[in-house]
Amino acid sequence: MINSISDYIAWFAPYLVGFFNAAVIAIEISFLAIVISWAIGLVTTLAKSSRSRLLRWPAELYIWFVRGTPSLIQIFIIYFGIPHATGLRISPFVAGVVALAISSGAYVAEIFRSGFSAIPRGQTESALALGMSPALMMRRIILPQVIRIVVPAMTNEAINTLKNTSLLSTITIIEVTMFAQLALAQTFRPFDFLIAAALIYLIMNTILSQFAAWYERNYSLEI
Repeated sequence: MINSISDYIAWFAPYLVGFFNAAVIAIEISFLAIVISWAIGLVTTLAKSSRSRLLRWPAELYIWFVRGTPSLIQIFIIYFGIPHATGLRISPFVAGVVALAISSGAYVAEIFRSGFSAIPRGQTESALALGMSPALMMRRIILPQVIRIVVPAMTNEAINTLKNTSLLSTITIIEVTMFAQLALAQTFRPFDFLIAAALIYLIMNTILSQFAAWYERNYSLEI
């Protein structure tokens, strides 16, 4: 029987370790998915802007499909569909990372596209006129500016990826949402554990937002 705040804290305290471990799993999956999605987005953007149809069409098809279908369906395709079709076994953790990376990659591609569009064409022409190779120009001139331009939009997408880890409870990953569901199933106290899960997501996303804001303040670039 819970009669006071101290009793409530004593009752809830044992669940804090579980929430912490679940949050660590969510952060690990989010970090890997975000990094991979940046690589996917950049490659997709470059392919979409290519003059070659063999590169442009698959990129456009990928963006069209991912942006037009729910993330949950994409997770199911990776975790259930691909193993059923190919016989390849995929762990829930790997499936979660891959699914979220693919889902986010399409949006990151559009963010990168807007960033590239903001770079004055004269910079590209000047770099080529100085004898820079396209690869060197991209690495030394274009990408550093694009990255600074897209920080706010990339932060929003990273936050979405972190929140979408809640969908991975459907493939048995014990992240924050799944742990809350398991705890409330044992205690029949949904309000307590769902509020706790919401607060954990809120804290993680606030930290991410503050880091992005710090980066933008210190490395902002006007074009």
